[in-house]
Amino acid sequence: MPAKRRSPCPLACTLDLIGDRWTILVIRDMALGRTHFKEFANSPEKIATNILADRLDKLVEGGLAERYPSPESPGRDAYRLTKKGETLRPVLMALAEWGLENLPGTAALMKAK
Repeated sequence: MPAKRRSPCPLACTLDLIGDRWTILVIRDMALGRTHFKEFANSPEKIATNILADRLDKLVEGGLAERYPSPESPGRDAYRLTKKGETLRPVLMALAEWGLENLPGTAALMKAK
């Protein structure tokens, strides 16, 4: 969370945390059950690895995700949404539903892991 906010507006503050082009997609992937860096990097949007690392750090620092030792890949980290991060699920669903209803050519193609 930024030490100094540009305004007290809750929309502005929320966008400062999750409003860039990539962060909400990383949250989407965690909500779908993806946990490892490689899984996030393999999403259809092809996020660059340096940006992905930055967004994961930002989500952890913002309290929306947590990093933990991967049980499947010893020596590697895994990520999951925190309780605070989980509260974004309805927001994700609302954005996806809006896109499906209002943006021709969109489709819900990604499935939960």
